[in-house]
Amino acid sequence: MSRIPFHPPVATRLGRLLAPLVATRAGGWFFVHVANPIDRVLMPATKGRFRMSLDMPSVVLNHRGAKTGLERTTALIYFSDGDDIVLVGSNGGSPQHPAWYHNVARNPDVTLSNGRFSGHYRGREADGDDRERLWRSACELYPGYTTYQRRAGSRRIPVMVFSSLE
Repeated sequence: MSRIPFHPPVATRLGRLLAPLVATRAGGWFFVHVANPIDRVLMPATKGRFRMSLDMPSVVLNHRGAKTGLERTTALIYFSDGDDIVLVGSNGGSPQHPAWYHNVARNPDVTLSNGRFSGHYRGREADGDDRERLWRSACELYPGYTTYQRRAGSRRIPVMVFSSLE
């Protein structure tokens, strides 16, 4: 297995253009309920060449269910912070955390893959100044996260950091 490629938290031109559309309730719903299930099959099948997240860097998170212990897969956009991979538990701005967040909190050892590269990682939730710095970086990558945070109400969207075990 090789490391997931480094991706700085910088929005692409297409990402900035699409952010207002994707950040709508309908756009958030589409990416959580339609694009994610497609990407978790499409990305491995095409070795990451095709994905619903367009030009956003994406990974497939393989994790264990918190209650069932069964293997689960979730496709998410990511960025790098040094050697770490950063994922945001936005859930499209829903008032509930995404299921994958609960699963990683309970079972932090995961596999991340972008279709061509994969590796074993251990996740943790960022907090304090580290969380605030990474949140700002996430919003640079995808400005829609600010809309999701407003929509999520009192739920603070978690920022998860994954460090390589290899």
